[in-house]
Amino acid sequence: MRIGVLTSGGDCPGLNAVIRGAVLKGTRIHNQEFVGIRDGWKGLVEGLTMPLDRHSVRGLGKQGGTVLGTSRTNPFEGPHGGPDNIQATMDRLGLNALIAIGGEGTLAAAKRLTDAGLKIVGVPKTIDNDLDATDYSFGFDTAVEIATEAIDRLRTTGESHRRCMVVEVMGRHVGWIALHAGMAAGAHAILIPEQPQSIDQICAWAKSVGDRGRAPVLVVSEGFTLDTMESAHSEKGLDAFNRPRLGGIADVLAPIIEERTGIESRATVLGHLQRGGVPSAYDRVLATRLGMAAIDSVMKKEWGTMVALRGTDIVNVPFEDALGGLKTVPQERYDEAAILFG
Repeated sequence: MRIGVLTSGGDCPGLNAVIRGAVLKGTRIHNQEFVGIRDGWKGLVEGLTMPLDRHSVRGLGKQGGTVLGTSRTNPFEGPHGGPDNIQATMDRLGLNALIAIGGEGTLAAAKRLTDAGLKIVGVPKTIDNDLDATDYSFGFDTAVEIATEAIDRLRTTGESHRRCMVVEVMGRHVGWIALHAGMAAGAHAILIPEQPQSIDQICAWAKSVGDRGRAPVLVVSEGFTLDTMESAHSEKGLDAFNRPRLGGIADVLAPIIEERTGIESRATVLGHLQRGGVPSAYDRVLATRLGMAAIDSVMKKEWGTMVALRGTDIVNVPFEDALGGLKTVPQERYDEAAILFG
């Protein structure tokens, strides 16, 4: 069997470990042949490939990013897009199946293609940890570690100047990164998309900290909204899937906090720092296991499904389960963190 492998959407630590796990198990156990699809769906649409064998994945598990490259290309757009054209490209490349590694947008596209008859197995990838069908997705642990270290560093400079530090982390629809990093770093408030807050409450938390002689540290998800906002802050246009490019809410909050509390305030947007660098040990292991499990799904011809983590087990679930709803931060988890605010 000849299998194509692609990584699509945002990059994150652990992608290379998935590729390595899939190729090593596929070649050593099942004698499969692999083809790397370059630059995500763009490569599949345009037929861009690279060799992918045991030698080419040697040592990949500890490397960040993706050796295959990625993009946010919509595979249904353009003169060569759509299921018929993509199937023709797979036939020309001699591909019997495809492993698509990506997040919500990638898996939604994979489902549409599978519904049209293509043979695809998915591997979940999102540092936001927002896919409902898996307990954790690789990249999340690393992103939390990076954000926690950054908050720790910002705290020291904030304390030196008695400044309020507003730290923006990723999280389009959910606040898992903010919640975990904020709790780990001892943030004085955690602002997430699931819990709109008033500017009065935010300033009250900051002032309470300042009144104790401390420097407030606030962690905010990029998708957070004040209770007076109708949508998340976005000034960067739309991506290939017509979703707003978020970012900059920390820059909105910091000057308001300074004006209302009198505490000098600074905003820091971590942005793509959270996607870069080497994966944590946990993410390397999880990503490798998911890659190996994807090969099992291919061998069983479980098309239109995704491998997922349930407890400590790797299971197989339909794309519909993965895309049925976002895994949001439950109220009890936020209430637990909120005890530490102010």
